[in-house]
Amino acid sequence: MLMDIKEEDTSEESKQKHILYYKSLTKIISDIQKEKSQEFEPAIKSHLDSRIEAMEKDRERIRDMFPDIKTEEWNDNAK
Repeated sequence: MLMDIKEEDTSEESKQKHILYYKSLTKIISDIQKEKSQEFEPAIKSHLDSRIEAMEKDRERIRDMFPDIKTEEWNDNAK
């Protein structure tokens, strides 16, 4: 069984949308980290860690899609 491999859309429009999405992920990760710092229940902390890890993987995927954007630019865009 062959799987269809979808080509990543790296157009300028897609790039701008992914930058906005990356920025929103950065904000959500920050919010979750704040929530985690106030949490004492190990199961909830573990769940929050899992969410952060998944979002970090998505941010990495986006950075890999647009290797022409420098790290500093991603960080500037994340403010």
